[in-house]
Amino acid sequence: MSVKDSKAELSTITYDRDKIEKNVGSIYEAIVVMGKRAEQINAEIRSELHNKLDEFAVHNSTLEEVFENREQIEISKHYEKLPKPTSIAIQEWLDGEIYFRKTDERN
Repeated sequence: MSVKDSKAELSTITYDRDKIEKNVGSIYEAIVVMGKRAEQINAEIRSELHNKLDEFAVHNSTLEEVFENREQIEISKHYEKLPKPTSIAIQEWLDGEIYFRKTDERN
């Protein structure tokens, strides 16, 4: 699923604890899985943003020659309006879109 197509909340809301922990039985395990997914989403968004900003970058400017790059500002504003990676991860978790597995514990 694309981040831009996400139905995640843009603001903070309260979630039902039972819905979050029903797949693993522990709220803490669910938080770890969602946290790992949020880190992945954040890395994807950051990489995509840097690639788009590099398209409009001017690499031959000096420190004295600082000017606004309209395209970069518009791209940045667009990414600021997207839902946060944590919200996207929670929505994916509630929709059952996150694959996870437990590794065997060996003593």
